[in-house]
Amino acid sequence: MTNPLIVALDVPTVEEASALAKRIGDAAGAFKIGLELFGAYGPESVRAVDGPVFLDLKLHDIPTTVHRAMQSIAPLAPAMITVHALGGRAMLEAAASAKPSGTILLGVTVLTSMSDQDLFEVGLPPAGEAVPALASLAHEAGCDGIVCAPADLIRVREMLPKPFIVVTPGVRPAGADRDDQARAMTPARAIEAGADYLVVGRPITRASDPRAAAESIVAEASQ
Repeated sequence: MTNPLIVALDVPTVEEASALAKRIGDAAGAFKIGLELFGAYGPESVRAVDGPVFLDLKLHDIPTTVHRAMQSIAPLAPAMITVHALGGRAMLEAAASAKPSGTILLGVTVLTSMSDQDLFEVGLPPAGEAVPALASLAHEAGCDGIVCAPADLIRVREMLPKPFIVVTPGVRPAGADRDDQARAMTPARAIEAGADYLVVGRPITRASDPRAAAESIVAEASQ
């Protein structure tokens, strides 16, 4: 994938997801299928999308269960798939050992909706400490990359240079509403800070012309 844009198809029906993917086409490098669609439609949600799929399930369970889940997902051959780094080393290693051939395994560090106060309330250190620790663990356990908020990119890149992959949600075009992203950043700044791929949803999927919105974000990221 040379195009850094991943469009989040966070819509309620597989028909809407398929139609959006067709409208956007190759203006996006990949399309994200998350829990909403996969929970409602399962594998059909992946097969309905014409293009590479980032399957964002954030698997988090005991190692054996995650291993078997990865095996069951293998026939879908997603371009990317996520597990939650908080599942620990054994779980991450189990996922890495069972991932589909050719699929990029990503460890999710700290959700972009969580502030340091949110982390404190669940007994975790601030993101500036938690994210690098989880990124390092994911790398050691065999993940191909991680998912982290834009604000944590520089710290991660200082520890884990490319080709280790960093996918960054919480990206918003200049002037856009941040919605529920507590630690957002513009596309250009995120790429400059070390992101390989940018996940963008509502600024594209709610636009009157989703393809044009996607093209604009890719252009902004390359500045």
